[in-house]
Amino acid sequence: MLEKLKEELVELNQELPKNNLVAWTSGNVSARDTESGFMVIKPSGVPFDQLRPQDMVVLDMGGKVVEGTCKPSSDTWSHLYVYQHRQDVNGVVHTHSRYATAFAAVGKPIPCVLTAIADEFGGPIPCGGFTLIGDESIGKIIVASIGKSPAILMKNHGVFTIGKDAKSAVKAAVMTEDVAATVWMSMQLGKPDEIPMDQVESLHKRYTGVYGQ
Repeated sequence: MLEKLKEELVELNQELPKNNLVAWTSGNVSARDTESGFMVIKPSGVPFDQLRPQDMVVLDMGGKVVEGTCKPSSDTWSHLYVYQHRQDVNGVVHTHSRYATAFAAVGKPIPCVLTAIADEFGGPIPCGGFTLIGDESIGKIIVASIGKSPAILMKNHGVFTIGKDAKSAVKAAVMTEDVAATVWMSMQLGKPDEIPMDQVESLHKRYTGVYGQ
């Protein structure tokens, strides 16, 4: 079932350690299949370099395992809640990447002080409130607080990103850590200047509507 999507998810999950976004077995990528409506997600506690397509777990939108012998990620209910309430989202990523999670540790959003942030995120990367893992609580905060951004920091926890597909969500996770590191470094030199909102909107519109092929 969904073999092509499983193979893609193995590759995308392995992008997390390649880009230094996770340590050991933490973090995960999921995707929603637009035809069946099923979610495919990384199994819990399996090292990224040992992942195989057959390890991926397929669930319906009610959280019932449709296929798979492994336990699904402990973040499963967070991912499911996002899919249930954001029909435009078909990929979700969770990481504990260092610089972005440092902002989450102090409950601060990442300010829009770089054109790269305006381009990719359309404004500051928000920080949602604290809640415990294991049920829909994290998903509820993501949906309520992420706004138009493809990324959100969860206080005292880490990073969640969303996208039209899993690849887009992984890209957002990579970009989140990249800009978080630069912003942190700039804060060591002084107080970085935020870009005016009208210019942020112009940059974001150009990036999403003109940039690329």
